Amino acid sequence: MTTTYAVLSEGLEKRYGAVHALRGLDLAVPAGSVCGLLGPNGAGKTTAVRILTTLTTPTAGRALVAGHDVTRAPDAVRRAIGVTGQYASVDGDLTGRENLRLFARLAGLRGRPGRDRADGLLERFGLAGAADRTASTLSGGMRRRLDLAAGLIAHPRVLFLDEPTTGLDPAAREHIWTAVRELADEGTTVLLTTQYLEEADRLADEVVVVDRGRAVASDSPTALKARIGSHARVTVTRAEELAAAAAVLDRLTGAAPALDEERLGVGVSVADPGLTLPRLVRALDAAGVPVTDASLRPPTLDEVFLRLTGAAAPGPTRTTPPAGTPTPTPTPTHREDAA
Repeated sequence: MTTTYAVLSEGLEKRYGAVHALRGLDLAVPAGSVCGLLGPNGAGKTTAVRILTTLTTPTAGRALVAGHDVTRAPDAVRRAIGVTGQYASVDGDLTGRENLRLFARLAGLRGRPGRDRADGLLERFGLAGAADRTASTLSGGMRRRLDLAAGLIAHPRVLFLDEPTTGLDPAAREHIWTAVRELADEGTTVLLTTQYLEEADRLADEVVVVDRGRAVASDSPTALKARIGSHARVTVTRAEELAAAAAVLDRLTGAAPALDEERLGVGVSVADPGLTLPRLVRALDAAGVPVTDASLRPPTLDEVFLRLTGAAAPGPTRTTPPAGTPTPTPTPTHREDAA
């Protein structure tokens, strides 16, 4: 069965003078899937999104979005995509309904079709009851939902989401996550950049980790976590027992344990899938090591990120092109703040 890719890039490069932002980035995002694009600050994520949304052109390589070349057919790409940036871009002085109807008119949906599309999206995102309130009076979560609805006005085949839940409380974040999964289930392809690795873990069918302008790993969150194995941790009763616990873990795993003297803990990475928690506890008991706690858990996506990039989990700082880089004027469903 042939896979249809909604986003495809091959050898994508971008230079800003002496800055080599992308160094041969390859992406292949199947249609109807959610792809999480992760990487440390400065890795090239923002540059990649700017190219894929036609806000800038690549120095080398090629990219196709919804089957259209981003350099040769940028207008066709813009007609096929929606973009929702990190910060809500709706007009605070207009009501939610007025905002969506404005975006509908700018996208070419005039009259009844535009009004129906706006009203349908307000209903879908749970905003119908607040549709006639000015956007400035809405909560942060409601504004983000309104902004996401605006990005969907033109029925995009590919939706680019940049930090869609930044600053939201857990309930509001869960609402956005549900909406994103529903969109993918309906056939919309979603390319997600996020600072919340839990978000990528929950939403993404595939995660692409970008570092120094290249994709250094690409797989499902589960498969990526399986690459680095599990993590065993033991807590002993006294500091004098740390060495004995470490010796047991060393013998079972073949890896050098890390000691946490302050918390009386010993931790180690476990590559052997055959090591179980009962086996670990029996080995400690046989060695006469009393413990107050023992655990064996799979790695988090944060730990995968650290192992692959050597960097801490991404923070709030965003990558931007060097000062003075020209920026094209975006179209209504193709807003510049998404880069």
